[in-house]
Amino acid sequence: MELKRVVVTGIGAITPLGNNISATWEGLKNGVSGVELITRFDTEKFKTKFACEVKNFDPKNHFDRKELRKLDRYSQLALVSVDEAIKDSGFDLEKIDQDKAGVIYGSGIGGIDTFLDEVRGFVSGDGTPRFSPFFIPKMISDIAAGHISMKYGFRGINYGIVSACATSTHALINAFNYIRLGKADIFVTGGSEAAINPAGMGGFNAMQAISTRNDEFKTASRPFDATRDGFVMAEGAGAIILEDLEHATKRGAKIYAELVGGGMTADAYHLTAPHPEGLGASKVMKVTLEDAQMKPDEIDYINVHGTATPLGDISEALAILKVFGDHAYKLNISSTKSMTGHLLGAAGAVEAITSLLAMAHNTIPPTINFTTEDPKIDNKLNFTFNKAQEREVNSALSNTFGFGGHNASVIFRKLAN
Repeated sequence: MELKRVVVTGIGAITPLGNNISATWEGLKNGVSGVELITRFDTEKFKTKFACEVKNFDPKNHFDRKELRKLDRYSQLALVSVDEAIKDSGFDLEKIDQDKAGVIYGSGIGGIDTFLDEVRGFVSGDGTPRFSPFFIPKMISDIAAGHISMKYGFRGINYGIVSACATSTHALINAFNYIRLGKADIFVTGGSEAAINPAGMGGFNAMQAISTRNDEFKTASRPFDATRDGFVMAEGAGAIILEDLEHATKRGAKIYAELVGGGMTADAYHLTAPHPEGLGASKVMKVTLEDAQMKPDEIDYINVHGTATPLGDISEALAILKVFGDHAYKLNISSTKSMTGHLLGAAGAVEAITSLLAMAHNTIPPTINFTTEDPKIDNKLNFTFNKAQEREVNSALSNTFGFGGHNASVIFRKLAN
């Protein structure tokens, strides 16, 4: 069968760099660090005292008291990002076929704030189970997708995805495939995360996955630098409106780009570590190029997973060289986690949006905080260190890899006739 073409017609985000798309992009192109000392809890006894929190966010400005009783922080951030994306898309909601509008929106961890609060309340009490009736529906990782569909009346395909840090890229790919197959006209897709609390930070500290550079926290996220010591935790959300090209054209929609390919693989190697030779990472980029029917030399920019972990950055750099060969040296590559921190389940959506904005503005956001070359990484690759670079970006690939060996990549291309 002939697959339908899929385009992006709306984007929305709330990130450590800004509470909307324009503020986030300003931070990205100017190389701003979103890292600050944690304000959400007392970190005195914690190994890591900093993170990339969303700033100046008051949920009461977006939701009434009755709504807030039902919404974990991760769902609040999800709904705010989606609201911006829906407005950006220019939809007349009354003219949409609600049965052909779907939502696939995920979270790697879900309502960990709610879980922590409810269990604390139980443990500090007399053993009587006094739990909120909203405990379970606030906590579960699919509920953001449910809230989105209920708010906008979208009655099509609806579910949440959980695949650690690959979550929202998997959501994006699944939505893409349903539209290609004619199962929907429109999808709201993306992901959100809000795990900066004692349980989230303590758990990642115990794994030795996050940076402990408390004396230099503003520059702690150092992808591809020899002094990197782990990622910086972040919270936020990203939302993308995907639409059947014919449907979008008929309504005169603004189109950011065409989503032309998506790939998914597994490392089948280790609980948390990447394959040392980048086996799964190289395979997923190859699969994505094949799905897009593109050659490696047609890619201009890669927004890499680039978490600043000692093993992960080496593995991804090797994978890029394996897939792109000599063209790898002509690419621009950047890890915007150096600025936003690692948004976990929301990373894929926010970084896909970053790739779209790089294409729209022909500007590559930088990988900041680089000072020292790692001899295990080929530094002839253009990692766009420390300062944005201008270049024509006709196509961009975005990588996300998650604990459990989950790999997902997407390719966007400027719309061609």
